[in-house]
Amino acid sequence: MSRRRSALSRRVLWAAVGAGAVTVGRVAGPPLVRAVAAFRVREIEVLGARQFSPRAVAAALRLRPRASVFDATAPLAERVKALPGVLEVRIERRLPGTLRVVVREAEPVAFVPAARGGSLLPVDARGTLLPFDPARTPLDLPIAVTADSNVLGVLALVQAVDAGLYQEITVARRLTRGDVALELGSRRVLVGRDAGPEVIQAVALVAQDLAAKKRPYAELDARYAGQVVVRRRAGAAGAEQARGPGA
Repeated sequence: MSRRRSALSRRVLWAAVGAGAVTVGRVAGPPLVRAVAAFRVREIEVLGARQFSPRAVAAALRLRPRASVFDATAPLAERVKALPGVLEVRIERRLPGTLRVVVREAEPVAFVPAARGGSLLPVDARGTLLPFDPARTPLDLPIAVTADSNVLGVLALVQAVDAGLYQEITVARRLTRGDVALELGSRRVLVGRDAGPEVIQAVALVAQDLAAKKRPYAELDARYAGQVVVRRRAGAAGAEQARGPGA
């Protein structure tokens, strides 16, 4: 019983010290609070990082010696946000001595060939190269023949609308007038550069319907308003059948 009372007393004491520190900070100003040894940073929690290791995120903070949890967090957040591939950063104080760093990373949408060849590099929807290590978190991404904005935009759209269809894409390339061809093994899907979510949904529905009926196809052409044209041979002049988004 005495041990429980002792532990409870310590928790109450820390709570009181924390509340007092906040009050003093408001009245006397941050320097007085930052000088208190009890509030030196002793632990860093990293949340939301998948491609970056917690160690890399913590190192990016570049904390000063004897840093305090009451140091300004905005400069720390900017340092982490400077890491390529980090979109947003939020830093929270958890008294008495912990900083929690919450990050949101860019979503890789494709691999693109390196400028000098020989390797594939992950990029986001804007074509920004992401320094993610595939050895840390294996990436299963389609290959974009070039880092074309239309191609990457369509891939990002498919990724957001239908993850199953996205996982089937092996290669994506630009066509004339900016349209995009998505290769799904031996089949392909043609999509206009200005395609919206409803187009991707229609393609997915048609593909599922054909699979359920065990009807082979070589090409789904979704570049026409309100319909998906199904072809038995890719690039054939005549369509085998046409279906609307609700088919």
